[in-house]
Amino acid sequence: MHDHHHKPLSRRDFLGKSTLGLGAISLSSLINPFSAYGSSIGSMTGPHFAPKAKRVIFLNMIGAPSQLDLFDYKPILTKMHGVELPGSVMGGRVTATVAAQASKPIVRPLYNFEQRGESGMWMSDLMPYMGQITDELCMINSMYTESVQHEPAQMFTHTGSEIPGRPTMGSWISYGLGSENENLPNYIALMTKGNEGGSTRLLSSGFLPAEHQGVQFRSGKDPVLFLNNPPGVSEEIRREQLDYLQKLQEKNFSTWEDPAIKAKMSQYEMAFRMQTSVPEVMNTEGEPDHIYELYGEDSKKPGTFASNCLLARRLAERGVRFIQLYHGDWDHHSNLPKLIPKRCKEVDQASAALIMDLKQRGLLEDTLVVWGGEFGRTSFSQGQLTKDNFGRDHHPDAYTMLMAGAGVKKGITYGATDDFGYHITENKVHVHDLNATILHLLGLDHEKLNYKYQGRRFRLTDVHGLVVKDILS
Repeated sequence: MHDHHHKPLSRRDFLGKSTLGLGAISLSSLINPFSAYGSSIGSMTGPHFAPKAKRVIFLNMIGAPSQLDLFDYKPILTKMHGVELPGSVMGGRVTATVAAQASKPIVRPLYNFEQRGESGMWMSDLMPYMGQITDELCMINSMYTESVQHEPAQMFTHTGSEIPGRPTMGSWISYGLGSENENLPNYIALMTKGNEGGSTRLLSSGFLPAEHQGVQFRSGKDPVLFLNNPPGVSEEIRREQLDYLQKLQEKNFSTWEDPAIKAKMSQYEMAFRMQTSVPEVMNTEGEPDHIYELYGEDSKKPGTFASNCLLARRLAERGVRFIQLYHGDWDHHSNLPKLIPKRCKEVDQASAALIMDLKQRGLLEDTLVVWGGEFGRTSFSQGQLTKDNFGRDHHPDAYTMLMAGAGVKKGITYGATDDFGYHITENKVHVHDLNATILHLLGLDHEKLNYKYQGRRFRLTDVHGLVVKDILS
């Protein structure tokens, strides 16, 4: 037996003990793994203040939907269709393609806009179902971001950095709040089959403990890869293996006191419990017919966006903290008249159904729903504008995000852009501000939710971010 003061120390353990005292923190969390708010091993102790939301469902439209065809109504685009965009309007960041484009003809919205609901919120005919629930929505028309390219902008939206390697929002939330359901991961991603769009790098826990990694659920026989026991291995045998492994790892921990050992065992145990919980949550056959009618016919087809929205509600019911849905192919540099109606038809009914389904179950009171992409689109055509075809290029300086649910004002349109939807003229909201606001609704102070790594305290909002108090109820 080694004396406690002469136990061998790894470099990581030595640095941890001399700076953050991770060993002591881990020991404390082992003694009391769940606080009153459900904090888990490797997590903080819970919210910094009383939360309005317990969970987030992020409907991520990968590729950047055109806000000018869906949400940000600009009548002048119809009046000036085909006319060159005034030089005085141009400015800001553009792609190399746009920079080299000699002519920039203005393009009108494809479909009519109408003011919907008691709020009078403008919305395109392309989104008829979302148009029916505008009084539940908070529309932010003054979003802006840093990157003009897709993957860096997607990374920035979810990690606060354009460079991969940092924890994503779901991982930060899992780390900050812990778990409400020990049988399911805290952070789950659902991708539309055949139209995934999202990179698995967007599920990374980065330098946070590994148990906060996002877990992708797939449609089909094996929703989570490598979860099922191999042929010939029964549940009893697996349990016996884990119990023996637990004894070995406890001995290992008594020597090294490395919290990563406990984190790994926690993942093994979670995987064992998921063998029962995942098939149960993925089986929607018991849902009544009126629910399928609410979400649309596609909700009966596993892997569709509609079926994933239904699964998101089921996961929310079971206390999953962060549920992310990915739906790709919104990158319409050309052929926009043909493609954007298809994308809208795939997501419109199910997006609205999810919000209303949550509401009728009382879940919208403590669930925050976010809808949107990584940036916006230009008010002029990319390439040649013809009678039947055009496209819109990337535009990071003005776009739209939708929010609904816990702690957010209903039926409001926040922020404004100029007549051409090109520059923000009122109430700018940066991505860091949006993320600070999401964390605030969960009871987390974005400046206090940090993690020391390589000598620096990192956070989701980097060194920026202001809570958008005007949209809070």
